[in-house]
Amino acid sequence: MKTKKIFSSIGVVTAAALALVACGKSGNNDNATNTVKKFAKETPVKTAKQGGTVKVALETDTPFTGIFSPELSTMSTDASVAGPGDEELFDTDNQYKINDKGPATLKLDRNAKTATITVKKGVKWSDGEQVNAKDIEYSYEILANKKTASQRYNSQFEDILGMKEYHDGKAKTISGIEMPQGEKGRTVVIHFKELKPGMYYSGNGYFWESAAPYHYLKNVPFNKLQSSNQIRQKPLYFGPFKVQKIVRGQSVTWVPNKYYWRGRPKLNKIVIQVVSPNSASQSIKSHKFDIAAVRNSQWDQVKNTKNVNFVAQIPLSYNYLGFKVGKWDAKQNKNVMDPKSKMANKSLRQAIGYAMNVSAVDKRYTQGLSFQVPTLIPAQFGDYFNKDVKGYNYDLKKANSLLDKAGYKKKGKWRVQPNGKPLTIHFLAMSGSSIQDPIIQNYLQQWHKIGLNVKLTGGRLTEANSFYDKVQHDDPSVDMFDAGWALASEPSPQNLYGENTSSNYERFVTPENTKLLNEIDSQKAFNHKYRVQKFHEWQQYMFDQAYVIPTDNAYSISAVNSKLTGYSTKPSQNNNGHQLWYQVGYAK
Repeated sequence: MKTKKIFSSIGVVTAAALALVACGKSGNNDNATNTVKKFAKETPVKTAKQGGTVKVALETDTPFTGIFSPELSTMSTDASVAGPGDEELFDTDNQYKINDKGPATLKLDRNAKTATITVKKGVKWSDGEQVNAKDIEYSYEILANKKTASQRYNSQFEDILGMKEYHDGKAKTISGIEMPQGEKGRTVVIHFKELKPGMYYSGNGYFWESAAPYHYLKNVPFNKLQSSNQIRQKPLYFGPFKVQKIVRGQSVTWVPNKYYWRGRPKLNKIVIQVVSPNSASQSIKSHKFDIAAVRNSQWDQVKNTKNVNFVAQIPLSYNYLGFKVGKWDAKQNKNVMDPKSKMANKSLRQAIGYAMNVSAVDKRYTQGLSFQVPTLIPAQFGDYFNKDVKGYNYDLKKANSLLDKAGYKKKGKWRVQPNGKPLTIHFLAMSGSSIQDPIIQNYLQQWHKIGLNVKLTGGRLTEANSFYDKVQHDDPSVDMFDAGWALASEPSPQNLYGENTSSNYERFVTPENTKLLNEIDSQKAFNHKYRVQKFHEWQQYMFDQAYVIPTDNAYSISAVNSKLTGYSTKPSQNNNGHQLWYQVGYAK
């Protein structure tokens, strides 16, 4: 989910929320590159003064859920509103490699198969309590105890000794998490079956990078944790700001955490408030907010706004089309594929991908600021990205040919299944900005052109919370869905597409996929050349199989009050995938 320094995967983020649902070709990509060169990655560096309030726009057409716990939250909007307080244990350099500058230090020992995490003295919760070993251990209990119903638990954690036994209810403690100085000490030693090559980087998915305030939460039963006041109304964080006020689903007001370990932050107050995506451009032009994300479809409306700095980045994320081909088995804690599912035919999935005229959509709606991503590993990951995979570029002739050869014959207007039965495909898409509906209607028309009777689930775009519920719980009214991932900064795809991760929302499981994912994270993969090779093989395999078809990514542009300094998109200046708010202030 780096918005993902946040964890391993930050849950489903719709295409509408991240950008659009489209993908462009190289020409558009060049256009976007030329456009974005005008932007800086951070605000001008100036000396900041003490004081002031910053108003931040959270652009969403639905209330945020308000689960203030990284262990339990799955929504990107919740992660955004938690940003001023939710600091992670580790800082990184600009390549996302963990360093010793953050709240805690990390020491890996390949021979002993251990990770030693030591919290720095003076790192305190906003009630003044020192963050301790039990707080780190307790976060794993929240993740792994089935009573919390955490969506964050995945099979990668089972590399920790005793984790699976605790998750399955066969042990009362996690045997592989040792607290050598006791619960109130500051050191935790985690024992693994083996260390993995990605563990030197944040977002690797094998160990958690947050802590949970045990002293504050210990009396709340696990099955009531997610709905408790301690999580929903009065959360504790050890970051630079603490919660002053929450207007449920609408706004959060933050004030300085007087115990913050790096010292008092510059600002007196941060107010994060929901604003409709449709009025985002007007909010920027009228300077209603000091920081607001630019909707790329509205770039032309805001680009000449005075007294703002436009700060841009290419986020570690992508939008995609996913096909439901199975179910999540909670008892076995794994995905179970159904070879007879409606979308099990590879040719059908490929044809749907080739029918999408995404280049034209990008050109029309995103000012060239969205661009195609051909594989599930973004180009930002350097040599891990397989440049030989070309992606599903628009090709109606190929789409029709695939369907003809696979036996999807036309019977009147629509094609039927190879067995002669009618075929209706139910497509789940989330509501968003004003351009979301015409974009989705466009794709429906494209699929209709090749004779596929694709209909929107529920007959219309689906509200965000309902969308997530349907996708995560394998609602039978969903055959395919349009979503997006905010990715971890360590590129292993295990936690998104593995057999034992509930985030594999397509529910596809094949021996080859499992083999390749395991090889990517194997001991052999400490050899960089070998790991690169396996990443390339996996991307080619996923392209061929088309269980998930990546569509696009988009430049993420923020309009920042020109009086502010200290705002940056560089990984080393972020924590938890968010701005390090303690350094943001008004220039003197």
